[in-house]
Amino acid sequence: SISAKGKHVIVIGGGDTGSDCVGTSVRQEAASITQLELLPRPPDRENKGLTWPNWPIKLRSSSSHEEGCGREWSLMTKSFVGEAGVVKDLRVAGLQWSKEEDGRQKMNEIPGSETTYKADLVLLAMGFLHPVQDGLLDGLGIDYDERGNVKANAFDYKTSLSKFFAAGDIRRGQSLVVWAIREGRECATAIDAFLKT
Repeated sequence: SISAKGKHVIVIGGGDTGSDCVGTSVRQEAASITQLELLPRPPDRENKGLTWPNWPIKLRSSSSHEEGCGREWSLMTKSFVGEAGVVKDLRVAGLQWSKEEDGRQKMNEIPGSETTYKADLVLLAMGFLHPVQDGLLDGLGIDYDERGNVKANAFDYKTSLSKFFAAGDIRRGQSLVVWAIREGRECATAIDAFLKT
């Protein structure tokens, strides 16, 4: 079994999974816990005028964070350092975020910003940008949305290809498992209706 007891723990990634990793490491009595996030630190309060009707962007701290951990922002993991298959350190670099002409955010490594964190245990709590397109999806010639997910609506889950349906993370992007369950059930109902026509 994996235990954080007495170890310097690095959690790569935020969100619910990262928070759970932090909380478990606290309960297992880790020597230190640091959570690393690619994105910049959000503001403490949302600017409702700028974000409405979208989900407000603000710093979210869970009860696990309140139990104790360091939180570092705008950092990219460069490499793991260790010996005999055992990690000892984590090399990271700072990131500068900029907006492209099409509105997308782009991350750029800050030259000379590399630093090292002590790491006896590294927990990966990373999401993903979109499904792997190379191979099956590109081979099918299926359409993608602006975020690179398979384009399908939330009513009948039909894609740009006849007889192809998409639901869950491949359609909406990374999300909670409850969304995947809900969409899977709704998609199954839509497929059933399609097959009956």
